Parts: sequence; C-alpha cells; structure tokens
Amino acid sequence: MRTICVVITARPSYSRIKTVMDAIIKHKELKLQLIVMGSALLDKYGSVVDFIEKDGFKINNKIHTIVEGQELTSMPKSTALGLLEITTVFENLRPDIVVTIADRYETIATAIAASYMNIPLAHIQGGEVTGSIDEKVRHAVTKLSNFHFASTKLAGKRIRKMGENPSDIYVTGCPSMDLTMEVVINHKLDFDPIVKYGGVGSEIDLTGDYIVVLQHPVTTEYDKAGKHVLETLQAVAKLNLPTIWLWPNIDAGSDDTSGEIRSFREEINPQNIYFMKNMSSVDFLKLLKNSSCIVGNSSVAIRECSFMGVPAINIGTRQQSRERGKNVINVNYSSIEIEEAILIQINNKKCKKDNIYGTGDAGEKIADILSRVDLKIEKRLTY
Repeated sequence: MRTICVVITARPSYSRIKTVMDAIIKHKELKLQLIVMGSALLDKYGSVVDFIEKDGFKINNKIHTIVEGQELTSMPKSTALGLLEITTVFENLRPDIVVTIADRYETIATAIAASYMNIPLAHIQGGEVTGSIDEKVRHAVTKLSNFHFASTKLAGKRIRKMGENPSDIYVTGCPSMDLTMEVVINHKLDFDPIVKYGGVGSEIDLTGDYIVVLQHPVTTEYDKAGKHVLETLQAVAKLNLPTIWLWPNIDAGSDDTSGEIRSFREEINPQNIYFMKNMSSVDFLKLLKNSSCIVGNSSVAIRECSFMGVPAINIGTRQQSRERGKNVINVNYSSIEIEEAILIQINNKKCKKDNIYGTGDAGEKIADILSRVDLKIEKRLTY
C-alpha cells in the first residue's frame, strides 16, 4: 500500500485536489494522508475544514502557520513557520509521496521540506504563468518536484523547457474541472446562499441576472490594494445589480482590501450587494454557473468559468499571462472600464465553453499515475 500525503494550504486548494483525494481513497493500492495548513484553517479568510470533514475526509494534521498582517514580511515569516512545522509532521507521517498544489508560500514550504527529507514530491498546476510572485513560487516548486501534473498542454511544454524529464510530466488537466463537470451536468441553484452561509449586506434577488465579485490584493502592488478594490466597488454599486461579493485571500494588502470594503459598506450603504466569506466548492460553482458574470481577479474566472461558459471580467495584473478562453474581458483598475465590461458581459449572457484546463477526469488519472510511478528522489534533467 502506497501512502500519498496531500497538503491543502488555502480555500481554493481544496476544490483543486478534492477529486484526486476521492480517487486515492477508492484506489486499492493507495492510502490517503491529509494535512491542512495556512489560511485554509483561518475562519477570517474562509476556513475549509468544515467542508473537508463534511465530505468525509480524515485530517491527519492541522498546522497553524500564518503570521497575520498585510505587510510583505508576513509572507516569508509564514513560509518559514510552515517549513518548520510541516517538517515535523512529515517525520511522523512518513508518506511515500507528497502532493502539493499551485503556487502559494505555504506550497513552497511544503516543497522544500519534502525535498530535503528525500520524499518524492508531486506538483499540481505547474508550468502556468501569471507574471506575479505566484509565478516565481510555482516555477521554484516545479524545480523541487519529481512528478508534474500539468493542467494544460502549454503548461506541460513549459515544464519540459525548464529541463524536467518528459517521462515525469503528465498533462492530466486540472482536477477542479472534475467538480466543474459535475456542476455543468447538475447546475440548478438548489440552495439559498444567504440562508445557508450568512454574511452581511442588503437583500438581493438571485432569480434574475446577478453577478459574483471576487477580488484579491496583488502582492507586487499591495500598497494600492485599497484603491484598486474601491474602483470595483464604485462600478458595481453604480450598476445596482444583485451581487454576491466574496471575501479576499490573506496575501499582503488584504487588510486594505477588506478595510475598503467595510468602509464602503458602512459609509455608502450600497444596495443590492451582499458580502460573504466562503462556501463549499460545489455550491460556489453552482452560484457562478447561474450568474450573469464574475468580476475580479481570481483564477476561477479564467479556469472553471471558461469550462462552464460563464462571462468574466478580469481586473488588473494578477492573472495577466494566464491562458484564457473566450469568456474573459480584461480591464484596468478603472471603475468606468469595469462598469462598461459588466454591461457587455450581462448582455452576452453565456459564452463559448473552452476545455483549456481539462475535460473533467483529472482526479482518476492522477491517482492512477501516483500508484505506479517509481519512487525516486533524484532529478533526471534533460539540459
């Protein structure tokens, strides 16, 4: 029996690994270990622990690693604390393979610990580009990893150009497309988000056109985070469309982003906007599938919404180089541009669907590969 240790570090990580975890549990030659750490444990940013446990997964360890604060120093300090703590957990669990996801600072802590402890490392979502600090982390994790599960063909080619052995690169698609496929099949909004998840704001009607907003601070522009989100707030408030607004992540600048949201809410008292922290992955995808468009700078607008054909407005530089489909309109941090783009997308209703990030079967593919790869720690580079 081969033991696979999955490390979840933030709320998006769970949706992008859930079907892999399901497939590992069902696989007769694999055993799942699960670590939850970082902002995934913080209720302030939308803890995912309740969702994980409700879905029937056993969490082996919870590691609190976040040094809170919106300054840049909080992220390297959190990385250092994560590296220190997860090393002890790996020593106790002794997995055969560690699986890490995407590009956060908790991700690189996981990768460094596994590499120095001679534990084979598998990386999901490597080879993608965004032009921000996330890209630096993502490529660094690629070089620390032994096995690469790329979401797109182009991402796989980039990993190969980085000198990784072609035999260790697998273009499986992104596991979050597996959940998205389920929602495409059964997309009815069969719950009331406000009743189920709570939050604050004015009453809104979700039976007609509505929009979803999710905007994070940009680490390399963290000192402008408040100003950036204010432009979006002004545009959305002016349009007066029913809006669900999700809370930002924990990156540097998040205090300014959330602070500006609170100030705007209290001083302007905008109508038709409801603010909430988090919801389950499937419920969030259903909310998006039934929306008229998503606004902000989250990768979900480019990945999952492309698969579902949901119109998206991508604001600013956070996703500037990421592969995208025909559902996305790119705008600057300008309330006028944002407002105009929302009106265009509302009129578009639905867009052409794209399968850039997979076809909905990545979880089983990844689990099967993990069950049969050679457990090696050496790098067989090609340059």
